[in-house]
Amino acid sequence: MGSDLSRLHHVGHVVEDLGSALALYRRLGFTLPPPSVPVMARAAGTEPRPFGAANTHADFATSFIELATRVREDSPVAGARFVPLQAPDDVLQELVDKIETTSANLAACLERFAGLHILMFSSPDVESAAARLSASGVAHGGVNTARRPVETERGTVSEIVSYVEFDGEPGARPGAVAEGRIGIAGELDPAIQGSRCAEHANGAFDLVDVVLCVSDDALPATVDRYRTCLGRQPRQDGRLAVFELEGSRLSVVPASRLATLLPGEAPPSLPALVSYTVAVRDLGVTAKLLRDNDIPVHDTGEGDIFVPGADAFGAAIVFREPTL
Repeated sequence: MGSDLSRLHHVGHVVEDLGSALALYRRLGFTLPPPSVPVMARAAGTEPRPFGAANTHADFATSFIELATRVREDSPVAGARFVPLQAPDDVLQELVDKIETTSANLAACLERFAGLHILMFSSPDVESAAARLSASGVAHGGVNTARRPVETERGTVSEIVSYVEFDGEPGARPGAVAEGRIGIAGELDPAIQGSRCAEHANGAFDLVDVVLCVSDDALPATVDRYRTCLGRQPRQDGRLAVFELEGSRLSVVPASRLATLLPGEAPPSLPALVSYTVAVRDLGVTAKLLRDNDIPVHDTGEGDIFVPGADAFGAAIVFREPTL
């Protein structure tokens, strides 16, 4: 088992119309704050302007769901909270380049499809995880570390964010593999994350499963790649390969079996992250809330319920009541 990994950290749902997606998420029973948009002068002496990526989170104690889009000057994000960014002149261009790369990556994601394009695994020691990746021959961009101010009950504190992104084939976009932006992030600080957490009307309290769908021919190579990246062996469940983590998992499924796992679902492209699962306190309460809000609800046949990707901006959203 890879001791430098713990659980799923977050999944990222990339959409074109963040306002409409945010409204849907709230109808799904998630609590999300207004989206944040960075505002920055991109050159010395110029006026600050919004650019980069706009996002918001549905937060849990040890994980979250990110809802994100690229910032476009011709299509401002309604209700956004602007976050001023500043940098010394000697590092300004480097920061601008990083933010513009993020925006370009989101645009490339949306050219494929709206849906799930980001998956990060949680680690108590990102440096050790990066060293293991290097020793195993996994290409990555090194450990990135940033600080950002966070408002808490104790006042404004500085949150340290460290992460490493897997790289794909030579010539591919940096920080991305075929299925999207995949990597490892430092574990969320309990005190800081606790200040973000809110009760969700649907009873959701954790991110517990993500499904990656690949072509049948690509299944063995994909499973081998994640075996190396995650440093652990998968459990075989029929043709499904399951990488068990602490209280969560990554499931890799061949395209021919996706409809068995999620009836009626088809991948928008291959490979693709097609669904995520949240644990809820009472599935009956969750189902009633969804139906009362006119959300289509389907059964998986295994005791879970889900909202089809066609009704949720390209991502099937599964709700599961854990068994004791």
